Amino acid sequence: MTRLTRRGALGFGAAGLGLAACTTPAPGASVPAFPHKVSFEHGIASGDPAQTSVILWTRVTTAAPGAVPVTWIVARDPEFKQVVKRGATTTGAERDHTVKVEATGLEPGQLYYFYFLVGRTASPGGATRTLPASGLADYRMAVVSCSNWPFGYFHAYREIAKRGAAGGIDAVIHLGDYIYEYGASGYGGTIGKEIGRNHAPEHEIVTLADYRARHAQYKTDKDLQAAHAIAPWFCTWDDHESTNNSYRDGAENHQPETEGGWTERKAVAVQAYLEWMPVRDPVAGRPRDAIWRKFEIGDLATLLLLESRLVGRGVDLTFDEMFLASDADKPAAVNALKAKINDPNRTMLGLEQETWLAQELKASTAAGKKWQVLGNQVTMAKVKIPDIEKGLPPEKYAQVSAGTKRFYTTARYGFEWNLDAWSGFPAARERLYKSAKDANAKLVVLTGDTHTAWANELHDAGGQRRGVEFGCTSVTSNGAGDSMPFEELNWLMPEANDEVLYYNAFSKGFTLLTLSATQVDAEFIRVSSVRTQGYFASTDARFVARESEIGGISGLRRIMAGQEVTRG
Repeated sequence: MTRLTRRGALGFGAAGLGLAACTTPAPGASVPAFPHKVSFEHGIASGDPAQTSVILWTRVTTAAPGAVPVTWIVARDPEFKQVVKRGATTTGAERDHTVKVEATGLEPGQLYYFYFLVGRTASPGGATRTLPASGLADYRMAVVSCSNWPFGYFHAYREIAKRGAAGGIDAVIHLGDYIYEYGASGYGGTIGKEIGRNHAPEHEIVTLADYRARHAQYKTDKDLQAAHAIAPWFCTWDDHESTNNSYRDGAENHQPETEGGWTERKAVAVQAYLEWMPVRDPVAGRPRDAIWRKFEIGDLATLLLLESRLVGRGVDLTFDEMFLASDADKPAAVNALKAKINDPNRTMLGLEQETWLAQELKASTAAGKKWQVLGNQVTMAKVKIPDIEKGLPPEKYAQVSAGTKRFYTTARYGFEWNLDAWSGFPAARERLYKSAKDANAKLVVLTGDTHTAWANELHDAGGQRRGVEFGCTSVTSNGAGDSMPFEELNWLMPEANDEVLYYNAFSKGFTLLTLSATQVDAEFIRVSSVRTQGYFASTDARFVARESEIGGISGLRRIMAGQEVTRG
């Protein structure tokens, strides 16, 4: 498969990161004049690649009334001397002047360059690539999640752009929380004020105009633009693209009495997402929020992106204040909550998506694909709550807030840690594991959401290994280590959980996943700071898994000083 070279990267943008706008059209291009001022303030992007096509995206900034004619150009070279595709479309206020087109008729496994034109004004250039058909030695993806504007600078995106420009990344997977819905005084707001990164608009986003404006703000970030410019992205949403802890019929952070109906809010959040992201729209006849989809990565893997929020998810269960304060010592209350959690009718994906997933896992293994990769939003491993009262030194435990202490006391009742994750849907998790077993899948689960880094082994209720899970930390959002800055957290979680081999409560960054015919390699990349303009990147940990006759995939091996160890 053709990869981006340093020379090629330098050909289409500032410092190889795709930030400089072209000033003239490609040789031979013929485009109509446009009488109004235009610019491309939100960069360009590509996504959802197939073997012969890819989605191209941009947004036109203009005050022009009516339809705006847009031309798009695809070439084999960064100088655009070898143009292979050219097309025309229009945009306007009805879609917030965003542009999303599918470039078809391309060749598998090829690197391409692209840009857009309105009149004689050109967008920045970008690089993208189609998926390979076969004969692939390896495929490298940067895995990211949870990029909260006010919590810090998007250095993880800058690092991805640097590595991609040097030829080290084939694609990016974003597992959700690409934007956050809170106002300037909400989650992260205090830090945002300190470093000059306040959310806009300043209020919590609720309307279509609000969601569009928030997407627009995020896409002005130059580091995010750079990461979009060097490779195609596979994207799915989690909750904050709509609002916190969303589910099919509501959300924790939605108040109908002041914010209107949930159905309406969900619809406008989805509309803005589909306008502003380089993703394929659901096919005609399917709901707009049914964005689960598959990608065939040569003969190496099938990537299955899940939708776990808006379509099939039942109401979230919580350790609410009443339970924590009054009922946690009452066996009847504990048993009642456990009965709700274990209800076999609870679903996260919904029946249609569960059926689709089972079928696609079987199809992938039948086709001889080495790996079945799930782009999944929330933690799948069985994770019990660690006992921090026993695990922390007394002087550190005394610093823990009363609310946090109340939450962690649930450890004594055997509850799993996060009921918003698969831990709150154990019957649905077992159904997924059964589908993996029936398909003899080598399951690799990619997870975001927690703002911490994980390496987990996944086992069904019978104790049989069904896969491995790599949880990427956040781009910026605060994790457990930000509220409890105690290094003991990093070993308390693995000590309390057989499935957890690695946990880092403090890092910010991304995971670099490399798929090959013999193994899956996950490297946890950390940026030194998100609160300062400068940073450096380093590797915190690295794990590999290989094919196995038991459970389809081996246990995880940690690579330390060039040597493999089985735990730690």
